[in-house]
Amino acid sequence: MKAIHLLTLAFLTIACAAFQPNHDHTEGYQIGDVATDFKLKNIDGKMVSMSDYEEAKGFIVIFTCNHCPFSVMYEDRIIELDQQFKEQGYPVLAINPNDDKAYPEDSFDNMIVRAEEKGFTFPYLHDETQEIAHQYGATKTPHVFLLQKENKELIVKYIGAIDDSTRGRDIEEKYVEMAIQQIIEGKDVDPATTKAVGCSIKWKKH
Repeated sequence: MKAIHLLTLAFLTIACAAFQPNHDHTEGYQIGDVATDFKLKNIDGKMVSMSDYEEAKGFIVIFTCNHCPFSVMYEDRIIELDQQFKEQGYPVLAINPNDDKAYPEDSFDNMIVRAEEKGFTFPYLHDETQEIAHQYGATKTPHVFLLQKENKELIVKYIGAIDDSTRGRDIEEKYVEMAIQQIIEGKDVDPATTKAVGCSIKWKKH
């Protein structure tokens, strides 16, 4: 069964990357950097920024999309993260950065459909210009950036994967959950970075 799982994972990785130019980069936020706020359109048509959440202690910013099979496999777990930590001051803000001209399934209209189908409990924002994805240094879907409010600044505390199991089976390390618990307990986040596993972000051709 493990061999089948590895073959399936390899196939999904190849399928996601197929015919895509290599835009992976190391630019963007690093641990300890100050993240700037953004204003992006939510699926309800309203503009959303982190400054809207005056009571939040931080944010679970997740770059994700509709079409990527890795993102789809993580949808229920993203909902669980929001439900578990929103009341503790760490809401999920999901951002779709993909070029919807090349991937119509990731269009704004289809974002609305997918959010309704899955019952998303969090904003699902459209990074139409891809400016925010570039700013953060996101390269995959899903890709997590955990932010903590400190002295009115948003400090990057964790970057990487949601957990150590793309398919949600035999999860041993719940990275985002562990990071938030460590922050709440006043501890340093360890690990502070992990490798995001997913589809490459579909960048616009310039």
